[in-house]
Amino acid sequence: MYKFRYHQIWILSAVVFLSFSHNALAVNLVVEVNSTSGKPVNQAVVYASPISSTNTPASETAPYTLDQKNKEFIPFISVVRTGTAVYFPNSDQIQHHVYSFSRAKKFDIPLYEGMPPNPVVFEKEGVVPLGCNIHDWMLAYVYVVETPYFAKTDKDGSAFIELIHGPGEYDVRVWHPELKGSAISTNQRIRVNTGGDIPFQINAEFVIKMKKLLRVRRGPTSSGFGKGGYR
Repeated sequence: MYKFRYHQIWILSAVVFLSFSHNALAVNLVVEVNSTSGKPVNQAVVYASPISSTNTPASETAPYTLDQKNKEFIPFISVVRTGTAVYFPNSDQIQHHVYSFSRAKKFDIPLYEGMPPNPVVFEKEGVVPLGCNIHDWMLAYVYVVETPYFAKTDKDGSAFIELIHGPGEYDVRVWHPELKGSAISTNQRIRVNTGGDIPFQINAEFVIKMKKLLRVRRGPTSSGFGKGGYR
């Protein structure tokens, strides 16, 4: 009986120790992104790339869904890791034709309704602008990164990333379709101590130059094609 209780205590102690060790290696990166005019930048992609490959977790990725509603892509900006399969459901009652001519991923999904039979896999990092061959005003972006550490800013320009394998150096960058310049130009290198106490939180601030994003004006609705048409 006492041996059994001792065994239970030993297991509980081991679990607590492992949990503490795991939490000790988790560092919260809090990022603030503002424009040079002082306004917070919403939906900016923020990502941290480990300098050492030993800091990078396995490359398993979950499927991602990018919808089409009311003749718009939802969401406008997406960020995924390389190797991610992206589904493009069409929730409208009309047909869409999704495509991209990007160097990072060139693809074409001809006119369809509902769910296409196969997802699109994004194997290469970079910016992938999306369009609809029927509705010229439809525009969205998929930003593909190699690191698992990424997020998007909220309306206050804030983003939160948990660095699971905390200790080491990371290059932190920002991207947005209105960014003037490349994401490389925004690079900030941060260091998480490898010895002694590991900080629970690290803050990074970015002030970026913005440009005006030109978009095609949304066209009028025409019902001349009937159900299933591409009005």
